[in-house]
Amino acid sequence: MQQVQQRELPERISWARALIFGVGYFFIAAILVGQLPGYIFNASTASSLQEFEHGSLSLGLICIASFAIIQVIMLLFDPKPVVPPIIVVGLGAVLAVLGIALSVWAPLTGNQYFPKINTSIAPLLGGKFLWFQPAAIDFLMVGLIMLLVGMAMVFYGILALGELRNPDRRDLGVTPAMRWMIVLAIVLLIVFLYGYTFLSSSPVAQIVVNIALGISIFLALGAFGLRLHYLMRPVRKSTMAGLYAIGALGLAQIGAILILAWLLVYPAIDWIHSWSFIGLGTFLTVCTRATAIPATCSFSSDAGYLIDAIVTTNFFIVMLAAIWAWKSNRNLVVIGSVVVTAIIAFTALLMHTGPAQIPTAMMICAGALILAVIWSSVARREFAVVGEANLGCVGMWLVVGTCLFVYIACFALFSVPLFASEETPPNIPAPPSGSDAIIVLALFGVLAAIQFYFLIRNRYKV
Repeated sequence: MQQVQQRELPERISWARALIFGVGYFFIAAILVGQLPGYIFNASTASSLQEFEHGSLSLGLICIASFAIIQVIMLLFDPKPVVPPIIVVGLGAVLAVLGIALSVWAPLTGNQYFPKINTSIAPLLGGKFLWFQPAAIDFLMVGLIMLLVGMAMVFYGILALGELRNPDRRDLGVTPAMRWMIVLAIVLLIVFLYGYTFLSSSPVAQIVVNIALGISIFLALGAFGLRLHYLMRPVRKSTMAGLYAIGALGLAQIGAILILAWLLVYPAIDWIHSWSFIGLGTFLTVCTRATAIPATCSFSSDAGYLIDAIVTTNFFIVMLAAIWAWKSNRNLVVIGSVVVTAIIAFTALLMHTGPAQIPTAMMICAGALILAVIWSSVARREFAVVGEANLGCVGMWLVVGTCLFVYIACFALFSVPLFASEETPPNIPAPPSGSDAIIVLALFGVLAAIQFYFLIRNRYKV
């Protein structure tokens, strides 16, 4: 009887833990099935394909960089270092320094985007450099990605050096240092939200809160990297192959497709526009000037719907596959989910590097990283404690009410950003002011935290 109890215990879950898992998967579904396909549709059907080019390159490099970080983890921890960790640390430090140099040089010298409007280097198809239109390459984004990969190489290289000296492979859970990093990241994010909303007229205050937000991102990233390392350490034999599959068959392939889309979108749309069979050219493309093809061309709404349907369907299939694999490969699903959440966080930052966009992009990045840290912190079987109390009416309201308050608070958080480069459809009214969203976020965030506290304290059994 005791053996049966021990065998069934890992499959049981507390309501509080289940609620965090639900919030995490709702966030992933909202981005991958809703937000990202919508962004691709808007970028591909806008009056210019400049945003499509920028977004394709950014998404592609983010996927390739994520695959590179996974490869670093594989080389260092599967099961022993294939490459000496000190070499990885040295290469990572060099890459990080180059990333910092490029990130500083590009905006300070006015060379963040290439080609420029007055550039003319081997122009083809009406482009400025070959067939590329202005601002096809964002050097600040490239520098930040180099910095991210370099930091990851240094971070995991140091952890690998520590494991060579200490054979302990236990999951240490959430250490005091990680708790302080999470708390400070949340506090600094709150400081930024207050200063960004109510101290916008003070340049000094804006500099201070932006620095606080940057520190919040680094703290959340450090806590997430350390927690992911501890989470994977006891189950590397069962998760390394799957993690490599996520990187090689998922991220690397998607990144290659997106980079090809960035590279060939204008030659492709020039070719598609010439199709005369049953009018497919004019059905799939829209050009504003017949004398500037493909420079003034973009995809039609019908073509955008087709692209949107393909992207949405594929991500929906991936979500269904995760549900199917939950029972047999739970560790892989959990690790893959928190990794995808972190990738989404940096996608929000690296795709919006304009001076007016980057503060709110950093805010979304910090919020998503904090979610990934909290999610990975409870993704441990030892925390699946089943309480003694029945759920009852009060417990049901705590569960449903917490979900409702979290949903409203998250909706308010995502209502704050206003990225000026995105075209707004004419039938959408002006968004409310940022202060309204911050007030709603604070109110319902506090209510959700209070209800979640009682949900944990009462220890309801499932």
